[in-house]
Amino acid sequence: MKSKTIAAWLAFVGGPLGLHRFYLHGPGDMLGWLLPIPTALGVYGLQRVRQFGVDDAASWVLLPIAGFAFAACALTAIVYGLTDAKRWNARHNPGAPADAGPGRTRWATIFAVVLALLIGTTVLMSSIVYSFQRYFEVQVEEGRRISQ
Repeated sequence: MKSKTIAAWLAFVGGPLGLHRFYLHGPGDMLGWLLPIPTALGVYGLQRVRQFGVDDAASWVLLPIAGFAFAACALTAIVYGLTDAKRWNARHNPGAPADAGPGRTRWATIFAVVLALLIGTTVLMSSIVYSFQRYFEVQVEEGRRISQ
């Protein structure tokens, strides 16, 4: 029996590592194995920021990738948490009755949805702002260089 609450928390906390995919679909899930790649790229971008500073062009491309991956996993946690019990059990617990316990929404599920909405939105907006700010700063510098 696959619990909606556990899946929502795994998507929120361990989503960038694919933990929710492995919980729901098993270790053979290809998307679960691919999810750590953008996370690793973003961590590499963070290391480049620490090593070379914020003026590193590769870091402003790599760092937001992890933010977008985390925001997508937060959205997945929200979708899991808001899924109706009948629909959840029909998809993830096919042999269980439609109103079985693992598909029910509990306070822990609601808390996961609220945190995913709050933190996921913050991470998404921060990633967008960081990448656009760095992009436009590079464009302004390039324009100044061309005009001289």
